[in-house]
Amino acid sequence: MAKTGVFDADPAARAARATELKKELQRLVRFIADDEECSVEAIDHAREALLALRELNARRRSSFSLRTLACPEEYRCPISKELMRDPVVVATGQTYDRPSIQKWLKAGNRTCPQTQQVLSHTILTPNHLIRELILKWCKGRGVELSEPVHCIDEDSVTEAERDRFLSLLEKMSSNISEQKEAAKELRSLTKRMPSFRALFGESPDAITQLLSPLSEMQPQSGTNLDLQEDVITTLLNLSIHDNNKKLVGEIPSVIPLLMDALRSGTIETRSNAAAALFTLSALDSNKTLIGKSGAIKLLIDLLDEGHPLAMTDVASAIFNLCIVHENRGRAVRDGAVGVILDKIANRIHVDELLAILAMLSSHQRAIEEMCELEAVPCLLGVMRETSCARNKENCIAILHTICFTDRTKLKELREEENSHRTISELAKNGTSRAQRKANGILERLNRAINITHTA
Repeated sequence: MAKTGVFDADPAARAARATELKKELQRLVRFIADDEECSVEAIDHAREALLALRELNARRRSSFSLRTLACPEEYRCPISKELMRDPVVVATGQTYDRPSIQKWLKAGNRTCPQTQQVLSHTILTPNHLIRELILKWCKGRGVELSEPVHCIDEDSVTEAERDRFLSLLEKMSSNISEQKEAAKELRSLTKRMPSFRALFGESPDAITQLLSPLSEMQPQSGTNLDLQEDVITTLLNLSIHDNNKKLVGEIPSVIPLLMDALRSGTIETRSNAAAALFTLSALDSNKTLIGKSGAIKLLIDLLDEGHPLAMTDVASAIFNLCIVHENRGRAVRDGAVGVILDKIANRIHVDELLAILAMLSSHQRAIEEMCELEAVPCLLGVMRETSCARNKENCIAILHTICFTDRTKLKELREEENSHRTISELAKNGTSRAQRKANGILERLNRAINITHTA
């Protein structure tokens, strides 16, 4: 298969890569010409090779001039390390060159490469300011920056692909052997080819056909667990496609089948079901649907089990769902506070879980539970140990709410301040939000001392 990754800046490596691509194209063209059925996969590979060769040639046109200049670091793509031609901003605010971040997203990744934060959406916004600065920098040095290479429309569908798609859907209504074969191939195709994800988005009937075997099977049956895993993973692949999120989320059978998978699938199936709920919950309307379904309780149960394979996807799903206020109440009622505090106390996925706990702290019952479960020493311990500014900020925000809710916790905070000066240190060196919260606690502590002295 043609590799369309980041190209090496070395001219010899570029030339070798171009030769390799041309040879592969020759082989693929011969294969396609000799293949009576005209293999869809071979056509797809040839298209990728052509795209890679086109991008390589476009980059090569201006590579000599650029290699002789020291490009400012802020003009380089963090992925390719090359000068950006089409800078775009992702959901976390980081800027990347469009071809590089598109390849990252097309591979199924749902995080920001630099920050590792989960992306709330995959919309790429042009960074016109950086683009203008790069153009100005190039012009001042007599370098002509080639125009961005626009990828071909990967959602476009050939007749061969459409025929293959319909054939696989038919097999999903056949015997168990053909269902398994079709489900495995659909899983692979929807992971590699956005065009297949787009095909499913054309009709709710296609998604219903995909899911039909799960509506009839007994998930506990060991012989069918692999079929369940392939179908649920295909559903995850579909939900990554932005245009599919609303359609998939509103099909009545989707969320119940994802819940069945959370209850009874293999650990990979359960993890992928959680990931599907996360990607679907990028839409607020889907957050509400998922919250009302009762799926949050199943996600919390999976979080409680603590399987390493599932933790990131489960935490991401719970965080996204709790952005909607009514889902925070559901999460608290379903036992989220106790489970999250237990994981944080054992230093498991502290970053993600602290962010969820900070969000839940806006709910009165959550704060009451934190007080009952001795959250204060746990959070103070994290503050002392961590070097992560965001974790410190989340800890102090939760403690600020606690100390204004339960006066009995002021003693623990005062002892911490006397022993380690943890809060004072944060008031001096934390983020602006952390400083405000830390100063608020310190004022509260001083006020309590003054009241005691006066009495």
